[in-house]
Amino acid sequence: MLLCIDCGNTNTVFSVWDGHEFVATFRTATEHQRTADQYWVWFSQLMEHRHVPIEIGGVIISSTVPRVVFNLRVLCDRYFDTRPYVVGRPDCLLPVPPRVDAGTQVGPDRLVNTAGAFDRHGGDIIVVDFGTATTFDVVAHDGAYVGGVIAPGVNLSLEALHMAAAALPHVDVTKPQKVIGTNTVACMQAGVFWGYVGLVQEITARIKGEYDRPMRVVGTGGLAPLFATGEVLFDDIEDDLTMHGLTVIHRYNKEHA
Repeated sequence: MLLCIDCGNTNTVFSVWDGHEFVATFRTATEHQRTADQYWVWFSQLMEHRHVPIEIGGVIISSTVPRVVFNLRVLCDRYFDTRPYVVGRPDCLLPVPPRVDAGTQVGPDRLVNTAGAFDRHGGDIIVVDFGTATTFDVVAHDGAYVGGVIAPGVNLSLEALHMAAAALPHVDVTKPQKVIGTNTVACMQAGVFWGYVGLVQEITARIKGEYDRPMRVVGTGGLAPLFATGEVLFDDIEDDLTMHGLTVIHRYNKEHA
């Protein structure tokens, strides 16, 4: 079985792929202080609870937090007796290299989303990922990442609003019943929800205009289904796009080792 680890700025996700489907997925907070032994205790107990045997034959990691990679490598060496592939490192090959400005380092999460989207939908894709940041990744006809857009994430914007304005409370992200709020919470929810609907609509429209050919829009990330209820923003929603991309990159490396 393949263990896919997606380490984001806020959460880290472990998913176990048996070659046909993901048989177990676990989420934890991203903390660079967490040791390999702590990861093992947490992971092994959850696997036992799900009655899934721990027979990990390979590991692939995507991490936007470089400081956590060392302990994840130790975890793989100590408990799985394997050396993981780490997306973005020279020894981890990509099906199609990105085409960006010289010297630009593309985030591994964006490379993984690109690989997953191209494998499932082909090229000419815009991937909208609702994470700590809201990112727009442009996937060319041949599967290359060719650029994109980075905007503040939804929860990050809400947290900044709460922190900067003492009178404003912390609110959950939800679709308001109407645009005009009649209380503080409703006003904030309307601003965030419809503001991000407008952001997605405008940026995807401008990308399509610049790209100058038909494009498919794929939404991913935990909040994608919520924002899809506001307007027709996406052609598809993929809740496991990142994990699928990790399996695609791992398979490519095994075939070209």
